[in-house]
Amino acid sequence: MGGCRFGIERKKWELPFLAAPDELAGIRRAVRRHLELWGLSSVTDATQTCVTELASNVIKHVGTGTPSCLTVSVNGSYLRLEVSDPDGQRLPTLVRAGDLGERGRGVALVDGVAARWGVIVRGDSKTTWCEIATDLQSPDGHVGSEQVAKAEALLGLSGLGERLKSSKPRVASAREAAEAAIGLIADLLLWLAAHGFDADEALDRAQTLFEAETEAGCR
Repeated sequence: MGGCRFGIERKKWELPFLAAPDELAGIRRAVRRHLELWGLSSVTDATQTCVTELASNVIKHVGTGTPSCLTVSVNGSYLRLEVSDPDGQRLPTLVRAGDLGERGRGVALVDGVAARWGVIVRGDSKTTWCEIATDLQSPDGHVGSEQVAKAEALLGLSGLGERLKSSKPRVASAREAAEAAIGLIADLLLWLAAHGFDADEALDRAQTLFEAETEAGCR
């Protein structure tokens, strides 16, 4: 299978927050939504776990109500999470499994879920970061299955594909490709209707198949 033809723009995203227990659910919801927009729902559980523990670490060891900031970005094929707070003295540490108490438990969870993690100290502040592995082949590529690759090939055969055959190749935007995909779906519905099939029934069946594939992919 070839690489992704239609790039997904994933700009660095920042979410300022106050480190408090009642803020955590809202942070998790925001992260889930943003991962959906980035096409990275497959790492939602791991990401929410790490974000919760990084933010909870600030609450426990710096203090409730501490002004903090979550930064989410893509580093190669990894999703990078950073939580910054204004305390450069209290640094998270990983302790041995037998010594786990209230202190160090969150870092152990992050260590178990993330591919790597660390701390950057900048004067009186620090940033605790971790990176979660994804199935991305490139920072602007997509995570997908054989079905996704097949759909991408169909889009390449559509009018959108012609615009990629230029002297200076470029990656078409995902939004442009989405419009082409919607047009292709409409064309297929017209084809079904022209051949005596119920387009609404076909849409219902397609939705059922989509939901089944999505659920299977999340396991």
